[in-house]
Amino acid sequence: MATLARLRAGLPHRLPRVQSHVRTLQTAADSTQLHDEASHSEPFTVKLHEESFRSFHTETPSLEVEVNKDMLISMYQQMNLSRRLEQAADALYRQKLIRGFCHLAIGQEAISVGLEHGLTREDKIISSYRTHPFAVLRGGTLKGLFAELLGREGGMSKAKGGSMHIFTDSFGGGHGIVGAQVPAGTGLSLAAKYLEKKSATFTMYGDGASNQGQVFESYNMAKLWNLPCVFVCENNQYGMGTSAERSSSNTEYFTRGDKIPGIQANGMDIIAVYQAVKHAKDWVLSGKGPLLLELVTYRYGGHSMSDPGTTYRTREEVQRMRSTKDPIRGLQRYIEEWNLASEDELKKIDKDAKAEVDAAVEEVKTYPLPPVSDLWTDIYVKGHEPPFMRGREREEIHYY
Repeated sequence: MATLARLRAGLPHRLPRVQSHVRTLQTAADSTQLHDEASHSEPFTVKLHEESFRSFHTETPSLEVEVNKDMLISMYQQMNLSRRLEQAADALYRQKLIRGFCHLAIGQEAISVGLEHGLTREDKIISSYRTHPFAVLRGGTLKGLFAELLGREGGMSKAKGGSMHIFTDSFGGGHGIVGAQVPAGTGLSLAAKYLEKKSATFTMYGDGASNQGQVFESYNMAKLWNLPCVFVCENNQYGMGTSAERSSSNTEYFTRGDKIPGIQANGMDIIAVYQAVKHAKDWVLSGKGPLLLELVTYRYGGHSMSDPGTTYRTREEVQRMRSTKDPIRGLQRYIEEWNLASEDELKKIDKDAKAEVDAAVEEVKTYPLPPVSDLWTDIYVKGHEPPFMRGREREEIHYY
């Protein structure tokens, strides 16, 4: 302990913020340019900024991306819906209608929506706990989500999972233990290969979980068995209240796979995310084995609702990101400049998203709480329960 104390005494109180290679990646939300003339009825090609991607032991995705009006409008609607539902969750938490832990993804909407458009429902996504948009995009409903958050009947996890444990058939959660989903996602990709399914598994984790041993163990098994697994580091640049540079000697997370190639992509431009996801899926399904994909993004709020988010970064930094690199505003600019929709039409999309979220919240508030007897269910597989279960006290016994 004395040695540790002497070591700590020799360290500066606040480590200097080192400029890493992550900062050299283009992270603007609106740097994509038209390559062909935009069309309202046919696909057309756009070109991403030349610094939208970086690679490690592999080629970068193509900068030319085929898009169409319907896809871009759908992305815009889903991104607005995602932000509105997170803003509603923020308000409900402050009203103490949501209790426990709650982590919001405001600012990171390009990732959840970009993944959804680059994949099919046959593909799997598994993540940590900043996942409310994924739950809705991957087959859930707003009412099911808010019922779960408020602990009401009709919740997607029967009101037993709360904010951090929500699942659908194509979304593996929602996991509260930091990094625990990474070996689980590796297992999902093993199952897909064993069952000879043509599906990719996108196993997501944050920069805060990237230094865990189980992450590297999962890399090793995935490469050893050549699994169709994309390890996605959702790098929002802060692990709780610690910047990446203060926690990781190597902040180029896409280079950490040893023999596994990696791609780093702009996570603030949804077209770049979409292209990176398609590239990654094609890679793992072609039999080349796993791939690392780092999406560089930014969260506007704190790590969780208990974190103001301003003790380890300045308000000016957050405001600068909001005003210059917002993913929704970036897509809005594309749609308007390419004459795919008017400003008024886009405002209506946002207004409709807010109205849809507000209506779902108000309806869910009327849902009843689950009966106390539900506490005794889902402990064992149905039909395999023991004769009885003890509760908190010896006299508290439930008979099946």
